[in-house]
This record gives sequence, structure tokens and C-alpha cells, in this order.
Amino acid sequence: MSYWGSLNLMDPSSPIQIEMMLFHDHAMILLIGIFTLVALLGVKLCLNKFSSRATHEAQLLEIFWTIIPALLLIWLALPSLRLLFLLDEQGSNGLILKATGHQWYWSYEIPSSGTDSFDSYMVQEQALTNGEFRLLEVDNRPVLPYSNEISVLTTSSDVIHAWALPSMGVKMDAVPGRLNMMGLYSLTPGVFYGQCSEICGANHSYMPIVVEFVHLNDFIN
Repeated sequence: MSYWGSLNLMDPSSPIQIEMMLFHDHAMILLIGIFTLVALLGVKLCLNKFSSRATHEAQLLEIFWTIIPALLLIWLALPSLRLLFLLDEQGSNGLILKATGHQWYWSYEIPSSGTDSFDSYMVQEQALTNGEFRLLEVDNRPVLPYSNEISVLTTSSDVIHAWALPSMGVKMDAVPGRLNMMGLYSLTPGVFYGQCSEICGANHSYMPIVVEFVHLNDFIN
């Protein structure tokens, strides 16, 4: 089992998700360092028998405890801004997946494939076969080519939904009357699972998302 699997997180399968997890590790290093320093100082002050009631100011100390946190914030902000810019990058090869949210299922359309729009419903528990995941399997999966830039368009026909694929680092609201777009790029073939990440009604947890990535030749055929 991978490191992320041991934390009950999905392994990254796209460059964006890899960058997100690297930023997570980057931020955790900073947070653990601050926590350790504050904990050590707290224990030291509790055990210290000296009194500093006669000290009214310490300008050098005040300079240090102002500059050091500012530098730490810059150290955290720079990779965060870089990641935000990467999230805004969009593919330009014309391959589009349109996902429309309904209560409580998704419908998909791939204009360049020449196929009609199709609905994707969750497979009921009694219909599952060996190896399939409860509350995550669907009857119709959109099939896309891996190692290709794909633009995902989302909208909704009723309430606000959210189309999310954790392994791809994609989470995007589907809003009625509006189109949202985000880039999607898979490094490997396979089947990837997600769920609606917006509380959209009584059956919110019963509209899973499944996308299958295959080789470009298989996609064309």
C-alpha cells in the first residue's frame, strides 16, 4: 500500500493532484515546525523559575518575532500561488467532457466522439458483482483517453452539484444556468471514482462519478 493509501487518501493520477499533495507536505513541515517550537517554549516557560516582570520592552525580540513569521508566510504563499495558477491552466486540444448534474444522477456528453448524451446512474447494492464498490459503481461510465488534455464542462439542471475526482485533483461546482470549466489530465489508464461533493438533497450520497481512461487508439475505436 502506498503512503497516501495508508492515510485513506487516493493515489494521485494527474500532475495537478501530485502538486497538491506536494504542497500539503510543504505546509505540514511548516505547521509541525511551528507547533514544535511553541510547545518547547511553553514547557520551558512553565519550568523556568526566573521572573521577567521588570522587563518592559525588548525591541530586538519584537523585530525577530515580526520578521520571522512574515518570512514563513512568504515561504507558504509562493507555492500556493503557483498551484493556483496551475489550476487555471486549460487544455487546448478540443476534447471536451460535459457533465450535467441532476437529482440524483449525472448525464455526460463528449461532442467530439459523435455519441449521444447518456445518463450515469448508481448501481444498486443488490446488483453489484465481485470486485465492485458499494455506492461508487455506475451503469454508464464516460470513457476518455489518458495522457491527453481534456476540458471538463459542468452545469446543473436543478440544484447546485459538485463534480469531483479526488485522484485527478478536480472538484468543480455544477451550477444551474452556468458553465464551469476545468482541465483534466490522467497520467495512467484506469477507472477513477468520485462523488458529488455538494449537499444537493436527500439522495446526495447516491450520485457517484466514475471515469474510465483508456489508450487513445481504444478511445477512437
